[in-house]
Amino acid sequence: MRWKGHRQSDNVEDRRGRSPKQGLAIGGSGLAIIIIIAGLLFGFNPQKLLQFLNQAGVGQAQQQNVRKQTKPDANDESMQFVKTVLALTEDVWSEEFRLQGMNQRYIQPELVTFTDAVNTGGCGRASSAVGPFYCPADNKIYIDFAFYDTLERQLNAGGDFAQAYVLAHEVGHHIQNLVGTSGKVSAQRGRISKDEYNRLSVRLELQADFLAGVWAYHAQKRFRILEGGDLEEAINAASQIGDDKLQMQSQGYTIPERYTHGTSAQRQRWFKNGFQSGRIRDGDAVFKLNYSQL
Repeated sequence: MRWKGHRQSDNVEDRRGRSPKQGLAIGGSGLAIIIIIAGLLFGFNPQKLLQFLNQAGVGQAQQQNVRKQTKPDANDESMQFVKTVLALTEDVWSEEFRLQGMNQRYIQPELVTFTDAVNTGGCGRASSAVGPFYCPADNKIYIDFAFYDTLERQLNAGGDFAQAYVLAHEVGHHIQNLVGTSGKVSAQRGRISKDEYNRLSVRLELQADFLAGVWAYHAQKRFRILEGGDLEEAINAASQIGDDKLQMQSQGYTIPERYTHGTSAQRQRWFKNGFQSGRIRDGDAVFKLNYSQL
């Protein structure tokens, strides 16, 4: 990915090396993967489990495994990379909201980098075990760079554009929040069955993959950022974090009723659809198609 030389975003808060005062500290990417997969398997939110453990005072024995809380270089390459990718999303989405008739101005999200655990401004306290996430209550994206190591070493999805795809996916959730899609989905919680809500969650995640593809299309068109193999890196990352693949790796079989993010094939397909389309509103199809057609 040709990311060097582009502008860097100012909407980044570096909390790395800063340890929250209370709660569970979980170290080690292996435990992170276990909790994430458990959430996928059994249909619960890993963040809620971690908050429960915080309240119960569980996990203090893990303290010796937590990465040393030293403040990294604020201008290291990892930070430069995410600042640049975030800036590329800002430039693309600000322009596309205007050109594609979205009837509103694009509001830029803030990116928060952290180590091990973080206190959010409305979504509670989260461990890095939940992976990168977007908090609609404060319009912020949260990421521990350790996830990129997990992506490469444990999920076999390395590469700089795979990392860019992950960030673009979370920005996709921010767009869903801006236009009201995520709010409509959240409003259905408790009104429909758990299985039905999981299927809505899958649609929401696939639309975020679609929007990541739309971003990649316009970033390439405007800034020529892609190099050979970059798209394949993103598509491989989408495949490696499919519900079916994670379930198969952990237990040897799949439970489709407990999918929350989509299968590997679905995630690949909707990212590709976004990259081929380049049109934001084409992603609405994910909520219109029969579930079996996704």
